[in-house]
Amino acid sequence: MEDRPTSIPSSESVRQAAEDAFASGLYCAESVLSALAAAQGVKSELLPKVATAFCSGMARSCGPCGALTGALMGVGLALGRDDSSKSVQSAYAVTQELIRAFEHEFGARNCDELLGCDLGTAEGQTKFKDERLYERCRLYTGRTAEMAAQLLAPALS
Repeated sequence: MEDRPTSIPSSESVRQAAEDAFASGLYCAESVLSALAAAQGVKSELLPKVATAFCSGMARSCGPCGALTGALMGVGLALGRDDSSKSVQSAYAVTQELIRAFEHEFGARNCDELLGCDLGTAEGQTKFKDERLYERCRLYTGRTAEMAAQLLAPALS
């Protein structure tokens, strides 16, 4: 892997990068992972496509918020292991803290609970569009990228 920075840019700049990616048409998980990867100096043709199936609550299946799962993939890029002899503890600790922070701030972790609709149904899609719920998704995307960057900063310094 190429040389990567030993720290990531400010959490505010990571937030802005995620929000900009979302505004450009990427979805939640894609946007957060892209912002966190870029902040770590990770470039790959696999990004953001590795995150696509995690978007919209795991492909509109009422699963975890894509912003959260994208952030967890970003944690894995920073702290994940590349062979079985290495510890998972640092990645797990940051992951657990990020999930706690996300649930504390937003009150839930699953997409349907956060948005109040099931994106896998026609009714849910209509509500999402009519009520402009993508604005919530933009908020979740930016804020979750920011939280992940804040939690990763000490681990990478």
